[in-house]
Amino acid sequence: MNNKLYGNLIFELSKEGRKGYSLPKNRFGDYEIPASMQRTQDAELPECDEMTVVRHYTNLSANNFGVDNGFYPLGSCTMKYNPKINEEVAALPQFVSLHPLQPKDTVRGAEAMCALLCKSLCALTGMHAFTLKPFAGAHGELTGLMIIKGNHESRGDEARKKVIVPDSAHGTNPASAAVCGLEILEVKSTADGLVDLEDLERLVNQEKDSIAAMMMTNPNTLGLFETRIPEIERLIHQAGGLMYYDGANLNPMLGACRPGDMGFDVMHINLHKTFSTPHGGGGPGAGPVGVREGLEQFFPEVSPYHGNFAVAMRAYSYILSLGRDHIKEVGPLATLNANYIKELLKDVYELPIDGLCKHEFVFDGLKDKLSGVTTMDVAKRLLDYGYHAPTIYFPLLFHESLMIEPTENESKETIDGFIAVMRKIAEEAKNDPELVKSAPHNTPIGRVDDVLAAKHPVVTYRKMRDEK
Repeated sequence: MNNKLYGNLIFELSKEGRKGYSLPKNRFGDYEIPASMQRTQDAELPECDEMTVVRHYTNLSANNFGVDNGFYPLGSCTMKYNPKINEEVAALPQFVSLHPLQPKDTVRGAEAMCALLCKSLCALTGMHAFTLKPFAGAHGELTGLMIIKGNHESRGDEARKKVIVPDSAHGTNPASAAVCGLEILEVKSTADGLVDLEDLERLVNQEKDSIAAMMMTNPNTLGLFETRIPEIERLIHQAGGLMYYDGANLNPMLGACRPGDMGFDVMHINLHKTFSTPHGGGGPGAGPVGVREGLEQFFPEVSPYHGNFAVAMRAYSYILSLGRDHIKEVGPLATLNANYIKELLKDVYELPIDGLCKHEFVFDGLKDKLSGVTTMDVAKRLLDYGYHAPTIYFPLLFHESLMIEPTENESKETIDGFIAVMRKIAEEAKNDPELVKSAPHNTPIGRVDDVLAAKHPVVTYRKMRDEK
């Protein structure tokens, strides 16, 4: 590859006077632009011919890693397979051409789709009603907590301002509670990674009259199913609080159990995770919120529209494609794939909590600690073999966390290839640790200085040029 053409910024390929377009002659005359709207100097835009532009961005896209060109065992909010039929459905002109401010009687098809999606989500989760308004998972959490807060305030019980959050929960849980004006009480985990019931009882007894809710990620971030939910639910409800279900890890639950049947009052779903739509890079997402009967009156107006409508379209297409019977296979397959990887790697990677996991599991780095090879080193070396790295250094319960989540749709052959590479890296760490510590070796750039990039980001060409 000619690095001069493809390895530079588009600004560096610019040549003064070069154009990539030809406009027709002006047939409409000239119009004066108000002085207040005119630039004081020319825009700094690159001047390139068409082929240079096309080749530059095509080659940049080829360097991008995505679920369509490789295994992506990162938390599946960003790598879940998105069947192409979903894209076709979401791109139907009858839906794409809609405007959110159209008269209601002109969008009856879209309204019907939203109603049918909510009905399907209720059937899958055991909830009574759903709102599609939240735009993402964390937005759904905030919405759910607003519902809980509104429920307590409607009874004049405004002292309930505290939310219990396990230390194994998603980090957005305490953040959402804080944004909602609530206080966080952290409950510890036991050595086997589950909620410590004794610690929870202590908190409940201590804060009984001020507990608004308990938020639970289930399975938790260790990929473990919380086996004592009936006892936890009774404790919280007897104290006057509500149970909130973080549905970000819903994949392994499909076809196995429903949060509504377990006593949860409010939950959110990451449509972009459990029901497809990869959103690497930060979007788009959708976080519908479901409630038990009686709480739907507290749905807040967090958006004037049905959230990210195209994500909802993809989700409903996914549900219809699988159907009532096949959607029940999602949970068991997600669980099977994760346990298969875990069992075939736990002799070379440290497994702090053994036993059956659900859709994901967490290693605590390599078993061989003497090599000095870290979780970060393993992640960087994976890039050399054509795999995206799993989630690293999260959850914070372990020093060298390596969280692997294969999802239900990956084939045995793909998973076997990943296992073989992980074992090879463990062998390299033992026999040639410097090879792993200096990885990646086959990517367009090597390791970047993360701290420097965070403290002094260079996001414009002018600044980069001036600093040279």
